[in-house]
Amino acid sequence: MLNRRLLLAAPALAVLPRPSLGQADQRPAITIAVQKVVNSNTLETLREQSNVGERVFYSSLWEGLIGRDWLGQLGPVPGLATEWRRISDSVVELSLRRGVMFHNGEEMTAEDVIFSFGRDRMFGTTLASAQGRTIPIGEGMPAPRPGRELPPEVPAVARRSWPALERVEAVDRYTVRFVNATPDVTLEGRLSRYGSDIVSRRAFEATASWLEWARKPVTTGPYKVAEFRPDVSLTLVAHDEYWGGRPPLRQIRFVEVAEVSSRINGLLSGEYQFACDIPPDQIPGIERNRAFEVQGGTILNHRLIVFDKTHPQLRDARVRRAFTHAIDRKAIVDSLWAGRTEVPRGLQWPYYDQMFISDWEVPRFDQAEARKLLREANYRGEAIPYRLLNNYYTNQNATAQVMVEMWRQVGLNVQIEMRENWSQILERSPTRAVRDWSNSAPFNDPVSSIVNQHGPNGQQQQVGEWSNEEMNRLSVELETSTDRARRRAIFARMLMITEREDPAYTVLHQNATFTAKRRDIRWKASPAFAMDFRATNWGA
Repeated sequence: MLNRRLLLAAPALAVLPRPSLGQADQRPAITIAVQKVVNSNTLETLREQSNVGERVFYSSLWEGLIGRDWLGQLGPVPGLATEWRRISDSVVELSLRRGVMFHNGEEMTAEDVIFSFGRDRMFGTTLASAQGRTIPIGEGMPAPRPGRELPPEVPAVARRSWPALERVEAVDRYTVRFVNATPDVTLEGRLSRYGSDIVSRRAFEATASWLEWARKPVTTGPYKVAEFRPDVSLTLVAHDEYWGGRPPLRQIRFVEVAEVSSRINGLLSGEYQFACDIPPDQIPGIERNRAFEVQGGTILNHRLIVFDKTHPQLRDARVRRAFTHAIDRKAIVDSLWAGRTEVPRGLQWPYYDQMFISDWEVPRFDQAEARKLLREANYRGEAIPYRLLNNYYTNQNATAQVMVEMWRQVGLNVQIEMRENWSQILERSPTRAVRDWSNSAPFNDPVSSIVNQHGPNGQQQQVGEWSNEEMNRLSVELETSTDRARRRAIFARMLMITEREDPAYTVLHQNATFTAKRRDIRWKASPAFAMDFRATNWGA
C-alpha cells in the first residue's frame, strides 16, 4: 500500500475592503480582444476542450480540487482541496477547503464533488474500463435523469480523462475519496486537468436543460457569468465571496475580434485593454509605442499536423513518413516565429521530468528520404486534401502555405481546403486526409497527451482517423503500470509508433502565445493560454 501524504499550504491572500452600501464599485472593468471566445458555444469544460477555452475558463471561472501554479511552472497547488493523500495505488483521499462559496451563494461540500464526477454531469451511461474489461459504475456515481441526456462529446471527454474511475465517495462533509478500478500513478494529475472541475449540484439540477446549464455554469471561480453571447462575447463579473480573496476587477469582457489588425488597432485606440494571439512579426510595431508591451512565450502545447490513414493516399505509412521528412521545421520557426519558439523533441515536454525521453528527435528534414519513400510507396502525385481553419492558430495560414510548398518540392500534391469550423474539419468524408491540430500537456505525464489525444479513447481514434493495435495495448499499460522504468520504456515505444513507424501526426513546433496590453497595467502573462486575473496577479 502506498502511504504518501502531500500537504501544501495555500498562500494567504489579502482580502480587500468592500464598498459600503450605496458606494459605487471603484474596481476597474477590462475588455480583452480574442480571436475566438470558445469553439462549442458553451462554457462547459467537458464540451469546450480547446486552447481558446483555456484562456477564458481557468483561474477565472472554473476550479478543480487540485489547482495549477499559473504564474510559475504550472505544477500542482491546493485548489478546492487543501491537501491530498494516497491511500493505495488506486485510491486518493482529499480534504476539501471549508467555506468555499459557489456563485449562487451556497457552500461547496462533498455532495457537489460526487455529483461533479457523476453520470448526470460527466459520464452519462459510459462504463469504466479495467485492463480490457468494463465494470459497472458504483453507487457514488448517480444515474442520469431521464430526458436530460448529455451531448456525446461530454462523456467521451470524461472517459478520455478518467478511463477507469469507478466511484467517488464521501468520507464526511469535507472529505472525499476517488476510487479507481485500476492502479494509476497519475490520479493527482487527472484531478488537476481540464474538465475535473467542481460544479454546484443544486444549480445544475435547477436548470431546465443541459444547454441552459452549459451557457451559465455555477462554479467557484473568482468571476461568474453575467452574459454569454455565442460567437460574440463573454462577460464575467466579480464573485465577491471568492475563497481566495475579493477579485480585483469588477468586470472582464472577452470579445471576438477575428482579424489581428483589428485587435491591435482596438488596443492602441483604447477600446481594448488586452489583445491576444499576437503574431511575432507584429510585436516590434506594437512596442514602438512605449505605452504598450507584449508578454508571453512558449507554452505546454505543440502544433501538429494530423493524418487520416483511411484516406487512399495515406494508407501506406511511407507516404505519411514522407510528409514528416519534407518539413523544414527550423525554417518555419525562424521565419514565421522570429525564433521565439523552438522545435521540440516530439510530443513531449521536459515538464514530464523522469518520463521525458531526452534523446528523442522529430523526423529530420530530409528531402531525399521523402522522395525515396514516395517512390517506394508508388505515389503518383494524386491530390491530397489539407483542411484548414482561417488562422485559428497563430500563423496558421502562413505555416500551411509554406508547408504545401515544402511538400511540393518532394513530389507531394497537397491541396488546401478552407473550412469554417471544427465540425467541418473533423467531418468524415473522402476529402479528410491532413489537418492542423495542437496537443497540450494538462499534467506532467505522457498519458495526459499522447494517450489522451491519440490512444484508444483519444480524439483521433474517436473520429476514425487513425488506430494502431500495439499503441492501444501500450496505452492501457501506461495508464495502469506503477513501474517507472517500464512506463518510460512504453512511452518511448509509443513515440516510435506514432511519429516514425505508423505516423498518426507530426509535431511542427512548440506553441507560443503573445498578449499585448497597456504597459501601465500591472499584470503578468502565464506560461499557458490561461489568463489569471486573481488578486495575486493584478496591481502587484
